[in-house]
Amino acid sequence: MDKKLVYVPMAADIIHTGHLNIIKESAKLGYVMVGLFSDKAIASYKRVPLMNYEQRKQIVESLKGVDEVVIQDEKDYSANLKQYKPNFLVHGSDWNTGPLNEERQKAIALMESWGGKVIEPEYTKGISSTKLNKNLKELGILPQVRLGALKKALFAKPLIRGIESHSGMSALIIEEACVKDKNGINQAFDFLWLSSLTDSSSKGKPDIEFVDLTSRIATVNDILEVSTKPIIYDGDTGSQIPHFAMMVKRLERLGVSAVVIEDKIGLKKNSLCEGESARHTQDSIENFCAKIKAGKQAQLTNDFMVIARIESLILEMGMEDAIARARAYIEAGADGIMIHSRKKDGAEILEFCKIYNTFANRKPLMAVPTNYPILSEEDLKNAGVNIVVYANQLLRASYTAMKNTALSILEHKRALEADKHYVSALEIINLIEGN
Repeated sequence: MDKKLVYVPMAADIIHTGHLNIIKESAKLGYVMVGLFSDKAIASYKRVPLMNYEQRKQIVESLKGVDEVVIQDEKDYSANLKQYKPNFLVHGSDWNTGPLNEERQKAIALMESWGGKVIEPEYTKGISSTKLNKNLKELGILPQVRLGALKKALFAKPLIRGIESHSGMSALIIEEACVKDKNGINQAFDFLWLSSLTDSSSKGKPDIEFVDLTSRIATVNDILEVSTKPIIYDGDTGSQIPHFAMMVKRLERLGVSAVVIEDKIGLKKNSLCEGESARHTQDSIENFCAKIKAGKQAQLTNDFMVIARIESLILEMGMEDAIARARAYIEAGADGIMIHSRKKDGAEILEFCKIYNTFANRKPLMAVPTNYPILSEEDLKNAGVNIVVYANQLLRASYTAMKNTALSILEHKRALEADKHYVSALEIINLIEGN
């Protein structure tokens, strides 16, 4: 190659004038090779990309000044730099701070080791992918885009996290919730969990499938209007087989990404309840497999997921039964398995994971650490869990806050003492678009 090699790393999820400027400056230096981040590489330090790798690659290849596109499969630049040994590495000055700063230091040292040079053009002012993404979110999301977002997140990340939403207000909170960890990486929730427990409880009704699908869909619609995140719907037992097929069709049409159904029959009782009176009846493997098959046959796309929830450990039927059911449910077409437990130490969850990970046809594994909060996301990820759900924390927190506020007002005969613990009325008004 006569020209000097110029390596330009990019995520390029939303192409803007900043990207074009970087490419223009790079083309002056030589042959431009764009190291395009894979979906997994992007998701390791910020949100899952809107477009997948192949879509982004087609766009970048068509940009004037780009000679070649190669995949960069990690946030760390080292592997590609060692492989191609470019003369120049060109990156916008925005990586001087934030989640890529550590990678910057390593890249500079590597480039210097063979006499290469790092060029850092001034980051284009007034342009931000984060701000552009926020603007897109404010426009909303189409059902078919939301529908496929869960599978996309599962492909891009080893573990995704979700939290329950029982109202439009809770969905707004989840949509905006984001913190930076010690490495400057944004941490946010990947999906919403539409819990039957919290939906029923927020209506003052028992969690026995008394609140019907039509009423629960009203809650789903409230949430769809204010959130862009994918949704996993808690489908309880799925009711009778024909009813479950209709539920799948309705949820998929709305853009819900997945439904979880549990292998129980008869009057539903919540799995966290204890005592003989709370004991429920587990469905037969044959009948539950038939229900899974009916749900899969009813869906119209490959994006919708049916996740089978196993109650064997709750009912103390033993690990062998739980594993046998997992195998059977996957064979019946389940897209994922949820394993549930009441044990406080999480030990039987970890034991299940160890055996489940040996499955040749393993599907994504979901856990709900309500009763074993001692296990961190890192613990669960290391055990092989792919989906973690915080299933009822927001409703529990809101109950505590509302109760304390009511008692404070009764005690002090005014709201002054309680007011310091919650946002102002004006903040609530300003939170809702259109006020």
